[in-house]
Amino acid sequence: MDRGAMLTAALLCCWSLSLCVVTAIRRTDLFPYGALTGDLILPEGDDETSRALTLPRPFYFFDSPFSQLYVATNGIISAQDLPMEKQYVDDGLPTDFPVVAPFLADIDTSGGRGSIYYRVTETPSVLNRLAKEVHRGFPDAQFTPTHAVVATWENVAAYEEQARATGALNKVNTFQAVIGYDETDSFVLFLYPEDGLRFFGTRPKESYNVEIELPARVGFSRGEVPYFIISKTDGPFYSVAQDEYNVKKLSQVGNTGVPGVWLFHTGKRYSFQDIIPASTGGLLATPPTAGYGLYLDTTTPEYEFTDYTFEPETEEEVDGYTLTGKDPRFQPNPAGRDHPESRQPGSLDSPSQDSDPELTYNRKDVPLTLEPVERQYAPPGFPLTGPEERAQRPGEQQPQLPLEVVDVYPPLRGEAPLSPGGHVVSVDEDDVDFDTGVIQYTTENKETCARFQQQCSQNAFCSDYPTGFCCHCRPGFYGNGRQCLPDGAPQRVSGKVSGTLTVGSTPVELNNIDLHAYIVVGDGRAYTAISEVPEPVGWAMMPVSPIGELFGWLFALELPNSQAGFKITGAEFSRHAEVLFNPGNQRLSIMQTGRGLDEHNHLSVDTVIKGNVPYIPPGAEVTMEPFKETYQYYPSVATSSSIREFSVVSAERGTESYTFHLKQNITYRDCRHHNRDATPETLQINMERVFVMYVKEERILRYAITNKISPVGADSSGVELLNPCYAGTHDCDTTAQCIPLEGQDFRCQCATGYRGDGQNCNDIDECAEGLSSCGDYSQCLNLPGTHRCQCQSGFESGHSSHTCVDIDECSSSPCHISARCVNELGSFQCQCLRGFYGDGFHCSPLAERPGSQCERHRDSLQSGGQTSSGAYIPQCDSDGQYRPRQCHGSTGHCWCVDSRGQERAGTRSPPGTPRVDCSRADELERARTHCEHHRDSVQTTGPDGLPLVGAYVPQCDENGQYVPQQCHSSTGHCWCVDSRGQERAGTRSPPGTPRVDCSRADEPERARTHCEHHRDSVQTTGPDGLPLVGAYVPQCDENGQYVPQQCHGSTGHCWCVDSRGQERAGTRSPPGTPRVDCSRADEPERPKTHCEHHRHSVQTSSDGNPPPGAYVPECDENGQYLPQQCHGSTGHCWCVDNRGEERAGTRSPPGAPRVDCSRADQPQRPKTPCEHQKERAQATGSQGYPVAGAYVPQCDADGLYIPLQCHTSTGYCWCVNKDGQERAGTRTPPGSQPKDCVKPDAPKTRCEEQRDRAQANIQEQYPSAGVFVPRCDAEGQYLPRQCHGSTGHCWCVDSSGQERAGTRTPPGATPVDCKKPASNNRQESVCERWRASLIEHYGGKPDPNQYLPQCEPDGEFSPVQCYGESSYCWCVDQDGREVPGTRSNDAVKPACLPSVAPPVVRPVTRPDVTPPANTDVTLLYAQGQKIGALPLNGTRLDAARSKTLLTLHGSIVVGMAYDCKENKVYWTDLSARTINRASMASGAEAEMLINTDLVSPEGLAVDAKRRLMFWVDSNMDVIESADLDGSRRRTLFDSDLVNPRAIIAVSSTGSLYWTDWNREAPKIETSTVDGQGRRVVVSDGIGLPNALTYDSSSGQICWADAGTKRLECISPNGSGRRLIHSDLNYPFSMVYYSNHFYYSDWRRDGVIALSKDSSKFTDEYLPDQRSHLYGITIATTHCLPGSH
Repeated sequence: MDRGAMLTAALLCCWSLSLCVVTAIRRTDLFPYGALTGDLILPEGDDETSRALTLPRPFYFFDSPFSQLYVATNGIISAQDLPMEKQYVDDGLPTDFPVVAPFLADIDTSGGRGSIYYRVTETPSVLNRLAKEVHRGFPDAQFTPTHAVVATWENVAAYEEQARATGALNKVNTFQAVIGYDETDSFVLFLYPEDGLRFFGTRPKESYNVEIELPARVGFSRGEVPYFIISKTDGPFYSVAQDEYNVKKLSQVGNTGVPGVWLFHTGKRYSFQDIIPASTGGLLATPPTAGYGLYLDTTTPEYEFTDYTFEPETEEEVDGYTLTGKDPRFQPNPAGRDHPESRQPGSLDSPSQDSDPELTYNRKDVPLTLEPVERQYAPPGFPLTGPEERAQRPGEQQPQLPLEVVDVYPPLRGEAPLSPGGHVVSVDEDDVDFDTGVIQYTTENKETCARFQQQCSQNAFCSDYPTGFCCHCRPGFYGNGRQCLPDGAPQRVSGKVSGTLTVGSTPVELNNIDLHAYIVVGDGRAYTAISEVPEPVGWAMMPVSPIGELFGWLFALELPNSQAGFKITGAEFSRHAEVLFNPGNQRLSIMQTGRGLDEHNHLSVDTVIKGNVPYIPPGAEVTMEPFKETYQYYPSVATSSSIREFSVVSAERGTESYTFHLKQNITYRDCRHHNRDATPETLQINMERVFVMYVKEERILRYAITNKISPVGADSSGVELLNPCYAGTHDCDTTAQCIPLEGQDFRCQCATGYRGDGQNCNDIDECAEGLSSCGDYSQCLNLPGTHRCQCQSGFESGHSSHTCVDIDECSSSPCHISARCVNELGSFQCQCLRGFYGDGFHCSPLAERPGSQCERHRDSLQSGGQTSSGAYIPQCDSDGQYRPRQCHGSTGHCWCVDSRGQERAGTRSPPGTPRVDCSRADELERARTHCEHHRDSVQTTGPDGLPLVGAYVPQCDENGQYVPQQCHSSTGHCWCVDSRGQERAGTRSPPGTPRVDCSRADEPERARTHCEHHRDSVQTTGPDGLPLVGAYVPQCDENGQYVPQQCHGSTGHCWCVDSRGQERAGTRSPPGTPRVDCSRADEPERPKTHCEHHRHSVQTSSDGNPPPGAYVPECDENGQYLPQQCHGSTGHCWCVDNRGEERAGTRSPPGAPRVDCSRADQPQRPKTPCEHQKERAQATGSQGYPVAGAYVPQCDADGLYIPLQCHTSTGYCWCVNKDGQERAGTRTPPGSQPKDCVKPDAPKTRCEEQRDRAQANIQEQYPSAGVFVPRCDAEGQYLPRQCHGSTGHCWCVDSSGQERAGTRTPPGATPVDCKKPASNNRQESVCERWRASLIEHYGGKPDPNQYLPQCEPDGEFSPVQCYGESSYCWCVDQDGREVPGTRSNDAVKPACLPSVAPPVVRPVTRPDVTPPANTDVTLLYAQGQKIGALPLNGTRLDAARSKTLLTLHGSIVVGMAYDCKENKVYWTDLSARTINRASMASGAEAEMLINTDLVSPEGLAVDAKRRLMFWVDSNMDVIESADLDGSRRRTLFDSDLVNPRAIIAVSSTGSLYWTDWNREAPKIETSTVDGQGRRVVVSDGIGLPNALTYDSSSGQICWADAGTKRLECISPNGSGRRLIHSDLNYPFSMVYYSNHFYYSDWRRDGVIALSKDSSKFTDEYLPDQRSHLYGITIATTHCLPGSH
C-alpha cells in the first residue's frame, strides 16, 4: 500500500469521537549528548557565551556563510559573539545579530541549576538520523549532511531574584537544537521532549515590583544587514512562537508529524531570504482547551471583504437619529456576546464511534471535544450554524475532517508574528480528497502563496496558513500586506469629489472636482485641498472636516500600543459617514472609496457627498474645537460615533455655535487566516488642531488637521512630555522617522528609501543606483521612497511582482488564418504557411506573390527594357532573394551580401582574384569604412526600401576606400575625389568628354563656385557624416556653374534654373514627360504658387544654399502640390491636401507600401503632438508657407517624435524624449557626431526644465499660441536676453531666469543691452524687492537649497514657490502668502492655481492691532505679512491663545523690537524698505517712522531707557540709530561691515552688540550706544551668526548660529564661553526669558523653546499657516531687567 493510501485509511479509521495522536518525544529520543559524546560544557552563570566553535566547513544561514558559532546561556546559538544580555534578552525578534533560538529567554544555570552541552560532529549515526529527519520533512530535498552542531540545554532554570523567589526555581526546561549542513544547504531541528518545558517565559530584570513575565521567543533572525551602502537595517527573520500559548504547544505539536520535533530549512548558498518549515503533517497530541473551537471552513478565500450593514430599524428613530434612512443599520457582534447563529459545542456531526478501526501512532488516542468560540463572524455566504442546522439530512454524506488541520485551537489575539512561509502543521497528502458535503476540498483549491503571491505588494512577503495565505509588509514598510508604504515618508492622496449638496434650499452639483491631500506621517499633520468648489458650497463645507479626517486616521501619529488606520485597511476600503447638524437637522452622507495606490504610490480615494449643510455667510470664519474619538474594530470593519462642536463668526450674524453628530463605518479587506497583527478592539484618535479655510478667489477649500492615535484612556499629554516623537515637536525631516529614546531623547532616521542624517533626507534612486528588486525583462521606475518594476513590452508580471514572464501572444491567435504563430521571448512572429505570402497578419496565395525587394531592385534598373550602361544589376534566386554572392557585370568585382542585399565588408574581390566563400563571410567581415557606409546608406533608404533610383552611388575599392575617379551611372559625369570622397574642384567631365587623370598630383584648385558649394554641402552634412541620402544634388558644369536643366536623381523630376540655381516657374516636368527646352530665352513667368513658394523658401537658407537634408515639397507642372510627397533623405512618404498639409495616417516608412493618395479621404486618426507641432512650424510664415530656417520636428510613421532631431538650417542635432522635449546635454553642433539617444537623460538645469515644461504645455494644448519658451545656451543656462516668440517682447534675465525690472522692450524697439545695469522704468514689485534683498542677504550667491522668491515677468509672485532648485515647494496667493496644505517634498510640485490679477486700485484694510487678552508675557514673532502674538504660560508656549496681532498686506516684516515703557512694537519692513511702529492697544494703527535711504533693513533694537532705536542694513552695510519717533537719525558705523544681521541694545550697560555674516570672517562686535569703543567680542568658531540675545541672569551675550548649528553664550569681555546646544536646525532670531531661549526656526517654520539649564527642547509652536518666521521679541506688562 502506498503512503497516500495508508494515510487515507488511517484517517478514516481515526474519525470518531476519539482522535488518534502521537505523543511528544521522550528525553531518550533526543540526539546523544553529554560528556561521553565529547560535548563541551558551557560555564555556569546568568549570561555566559561559549568560546568560538570553529566549524570544519562554513555553513549557510539564510544566504550568508559563517565559519564560527557561539552557544549562549539564554537559549540561543549565534554566528557572532553576543552582546550583553540586557541588549537582547527581553526583546523580540528580529535581533541585531544572527540567531538560532530554540528558547530565547533569561536563563540562569548558576549554582548547578542545569547544564548546557554543545559540539560539532561528523558521527555517522548523528548525520544519518539527521538526513532521515530532513527527508521526511522535505521529501524532495537532495541533502546529505557532512557536519552537525548539537546544542542541548538540560534542566536549565529561569533567572529569578532571590528576594522574590516564588518557587519557579524548581521549574526547569530541557530542549535541544541540531544544525545540519552540507556544501550548499543547512537545516535546523528543534526538539522539545515530553514535560521538557516547565516554564514558558522569564521576568525582566528591571521590572521592579511589577509582576511581568515575558514569554520565550523561538525562531531565527539574520541580524542587521547592509542597507544602501552606508547604513544597516533589520535582515529577514522568522518567528515560530513568542507568546505563552504557542510556547506551551512546542512539545505538544510539531511540523514533522511527531509532536515536539520541529524542522526548518535555514540556509542556502544562493538567494535564500525566507526560512522554510517542514511540510509533513501531524495531528495534535492533546485536547483543545476550553474557549476555543475547531475551524473547518478551510476553503475560505484569503481575504474577506464584508460589507457590514445595519439591521433594519423600525420607523422610530434611535435617539432621534436615523443613520441612513431606510438603509440597514450595522451592528457587529461585540466581544463576549452570544451571536444568534454562533456554533455550539458538538455542532460538528461526528461519525459513530464504531465506524472504523482506530489508527494508533505510538501510544494513545485522545477524545476530541469542541468548545464555544469566544467571538465569531461568519464569512460571506458561509453563515455560522447551530446544531439543528448541521444535523445530517437524509442521503447527505458524512462531513469529513479537512485535509489540513493546523490551528485546531485558534490562536489568541496577538499571536507571535510569523515570517514568510509561516509554519504549517498538517497532514500533507495530495492524493487524499475529503468531501465535507458542502465544499469539495483538496490541496488544489486552497489559495497559497505559490499561486497568489502576486496579490501581495512588491514590498511584502507572503505566508501560508492552514486556511489560506496572508501578505505581510516587509521591515521598513507598513500597510496590510497588499499595499505597503515606506516607513516615515510623507504620503499623498488624490481623487475626485462628486455629488449633490444642498445649501439652505439651493442644490449644487459637484462634478468630479479634484481632491488632493498631503500627510506628514512623522508628526500626523494632514492637509486636504478640494479645488474648483463653487462659492456657496465652499463656505458651507468648511465644517465638513470629516472629509479630511479620514486621511488623518489613516496616517495618524502613533502613540505606544496603537496603530494608524492604513496598517489595517491598506489602500482599498469603503467608508460611509453620516453627519447630522444641529440646530437645523441637516443631514449629509459621505461615501469615500479607497481604490489602491497609483503608479506614483499615491493613495487614490474617490468621495461622493449627498445631503444638506447649514448656510454659512460668505467671509465667515469657522473654528473647529479639538476632539477625541473612539474607534471600535471588528474583523473587516471599524466604526466610530462622536459629537463635534464648531463656531461660525461672521459680520452679519456675529458668533454662532453648532454641533454635528458623526457616525461612520469603514469596511476593508481582512486576512482572516492569521491573527498575528490582531487589532485592539478600541483605539482613540486625538485631533488636536483642526484648521479650515475657504479661499474665495481661488475657489479652494482646505482642511488642516493634526492627528494622534492611542489606546483609549491613555493620557497622551504624559507621553508627549516624555518624548518629542509622540508630541510631534521633533525636528526630523518630513521624510524621516522619529525614533523615541529614553526621556526626551530621540533619533531621526530617514524613511525607507531615503538617505541622510534624519534632519535632511533625500530620495534614493534605487533604479540609478542598481538597488532595485526588478528582475529580467522589467524596467525600474523610481518613486519617492521606493520604486516600481514595470514589465517590458511583451512581458507581464509573474509569480511575484518583481519578476516578468513572457506573454504568449499566440494564445490569442493574432495571426492570419493561413499563417502560423511562433511565440518568442517578449514578442511573436506570424509566418504565412507554405503556398502563401504576406506579413503573417495578412496572407495571400503564392500565385499572387509580388516581386521581392531583390526583384524590384533589379527591375527598377531595367525599366523600359533598357539597362543603364555600366550599372550594377543585382542577381536574385528563384525565390526572389538576393544571391549570397553578387558580381558587377561591367567591372568584374564580386562580393558577398546579406539578406537585404547589403555588401558585407571585406568580401569584395577584384576581377581575376580568388572569390571569398560567402558561406564563411561572417568570419571575414571587417568593420565598414566611410565609403562603404556612404554606399550602403544610398542603397537602403529609398522610399520603397530599394536603392534610390538615379542616385549617385559611390564606388569603393576592395579595401573599402573611395576609388579616385567616381562616375554617376545615370548621368555619365565623372570626377576625381580625395580620400574622404570629396570632389576635387575642376575635375568633373561630362559624358563623352575625356576624363581627368586622377592619378596626377594635386594641382592648385580654383575657388569653388556657388553651385559647387551647394552640391558639396548636400554631400557632406548628414547627421552621420555621410551625404544626405535622397537629397536633391545640383548638377554643375565643368566651370562650376549650374547646368541650365536640373534633375532630381531620386524622383526623376527636371526643371530649368537661372544662374543662381533658382527654379524657373512653369519649367518642371515629371518623370516620363517631355522636358522643357531650357535654352530658349526667358519668357514671362506666371506667378509662383503656394507650393512653389514653399519649395523656394526651403531651397534658400541663410547661406544661399538649400538646407541640407531638409524636406523639399514636390510641385507638379502647374505648381500644385503632388498628392503624394516624399522626403528625399528619410524615404518617408505621405499624402497631402491641396494646401500641402499632411493627411493624418497616410505616412509610410521606407520600404513599406505607400498609401493610395487618389482614394477618397477616409476617417483619419487624430494628429499627434509631433504632427501638430510640425504642422504649425510649416504654416506660420507670414505668406502661409514655412518660415525659412525654422525648426520643423521630425515624426515617425506613427506620428511620434524621432529620438534624434536635427535643425536642417543650423545643422544642430539633439535627443528628445517621447514628448519632444530636448534632453539636457545632448545638443551637438554641425559637423560633430550626434549623441547616442538611447542613453538616459542627463540632469536638467532650471532653464531646461522650464523650457521643457513650456513645450509640453504647447504640445498638450495645441494649437494654442502665446506660451513663453525660455532659451538656454549649450550649458543649459538662461541666455541673458529672452524674447517671447508670439508677442515679440524681449527682456533681460538674471542667472536664475528672473526678469530684470525695466529691461522689457516691445516688438520693433531696440533691445536693452543685457550686459549693462537695467534702467528702472517701473518701480520694483514686492516680490522683486524681497528677492533682491534676500540675494544680498545670502551674500550674492544663494545656495541651491536656499529660498528666493520666484516672480512673474510683471513682478507678481509666481503661484508655485520652491526652495532653490529643490522640489520642496508650496503655493502662494497674489501677496506671496503661503496657501496652507500645499507643501510638497517629492518630485511632483504642487498644482497651484494662478492668483487672480489684483485690481487697479488695491483695497487696503486698515491694519488694526488686536492684542491677546489677559497676558503678562507674550512672544511677538514676524511671519511675512503679519506679526503674531504667542502668550507664555510660565515658560510654556500657550498655542491655544495665539493670534494675529497685526496684519500688514504687502510687507515683509524682518526685525522686531519692543518698547516696554510705552507698550509699542517696532519692526523693519524689507518689502516697503521702512521702519514702523504700533501701539499694543486694541485698534491701534501702524505708524511709519523712516522710509528713506533704506535698502535691506533687518535687525532692529530699542533702548527703552535712552529712547533710541538701532538697526542694521545688510545691503548698505551700515548701522544707524535714531530717536524712537524717527528723528535725529545718524550713522554709527559704515565701515568694516560685510553683512550685518542681528543687533541688540542692553539698556542697563548702554551697550550695543551685533553680528556680521561675513562668510570669510564672521564676527560678533560691540560698542557703546553712541558708537564708541567698537571691538570684536568673538570671531573664532562661528559660521553664520543669525540670532543674538542678552542673558540678563548671567550678563552674557548669546547667539544662535545657522552655520555651526550651535547656541553659545559668552561674557562681554570674551571670557566664559559656554555651549548651550550643539544641534539646532536653522535659527533666525532669538530672545531670552526666564532661563529659556525662544527662537524662530526656518526649518520647522515655528517657534522653538530651549531650556538653558537642561539644554533640551521643551516646547514648540507651529502656526497654522506655514511660512518662514523672522524676528522675535518679548512683550511684557513691565520692563525686564537689563531693558531699562
